[in-house]
Amino acid sequence: MRWRGGRESQNVEDRRDEGGGFSFPGGGVTFPSGGGSGRGGGIGILGILIILGLLWFFGIDPTVLMQGGGPGEDNFPNIQFPQSRPDTTNFPVPGQETQGPPLQHPKTASEDELKQFVGVVLADTEDVWQDLFARYGQRYSDPKLVLYTGAIGSACGTGQAAMGPFYCPSDEKVYIDLDFYHELKNRFKAPGDFAQAYVIAHEIGHHVQKLLGIMDQVEAARQRMGQADANALQVRVELQADCLAGVWANHAQESKDIIEPGDIDEALNAASAIGDDRIQRQTQGYVVPDAFTHGSSAQRVRWFKRGYEGGKLENCDTFNTDQL
Repeated sequence: MRWRGGRESQNVEDRRDEGGGFSFPGGGVTFPSGGGSGRGGGIGILGILIILGLLWFFGIDPTVLMQGGGPGEDNFPNIQFPQSRPDTTNFPVPGQETQGPPLQHPKTASEDELKQFVGVVLADTEDVWQDLFARYGQRYSDPKLVLYTGAIGSACGTGQAAMGPFYCPSDEKVYIDLDFYHELKNRFKAPGDFAQAYVIAHEIGHHVQKLLGIMDQVEAARQRMGQADANALQVRVELQADCLAGVWANHAQESKDIIEPGDIDEALNAASAIGDDRIQRQTQGYVVPDAFTHGSSAQRVRWFKRGYEGGKLENCDTFNTDQL
């Protein structure tokens, strides 16, 4: 991917030195982590009991740490995408769901370069989506991208590295622990800078969905569904974000000539690597389609390609098709 020398976004928040923490959903109260050997430390049993007590005192169910965003802006004409709840498990790391935060380590030169890369990719998404929204007579508002280490407080609750990168619609921010890119390369076997760019573009796809008002429509629909149907609807949300990532790649190539030979294969490999069927086989040895929330490997590849090859938002209507 041709990215060196590109404009870096001013919307990157580097919070890697905060060392994690706990936040009330939608609130600004953060409990910094204390001692301990893990990266980001821990709050201890007493701290957990205090937090739980405060949650119950204020009438907050501590089992519900994620909540949806507010109403979206005007929809594009003739585009009826319903949309999603807070997206917090786009790229879960198999086998790490119950592990504590990784060990703390100092920032390295390679991480600083990766931060620069993230800033350039984010800037590319800003340029593409500002242009595309303007073509429909709409205004695109840039999201923030937060770099963190181990754990982070957000308006959607506490994010942890094992959750993978996620988008919080309540504060319109994307959260990424840069260690995920090592997992993407080594555990998911999906190396390459364009694979890394695809991850960012997918999360920005959720921001596009938020601005289109799709998130609220889907969340309202999910409240009336059983679990299997709700999961199936969430799959359509995620596949749409993959398609929107493809739309970004199409227009970024058209305007900036960023794609080198092999880049699209890197993105398709990453999309395949994080399919629900592949992750389920890795973690439990069998596949349960009713439990899918992000789509199979083949579906994720198909919708990224559809967005990339068509380059139009209308190509990404995953909600009015029988063929995913």
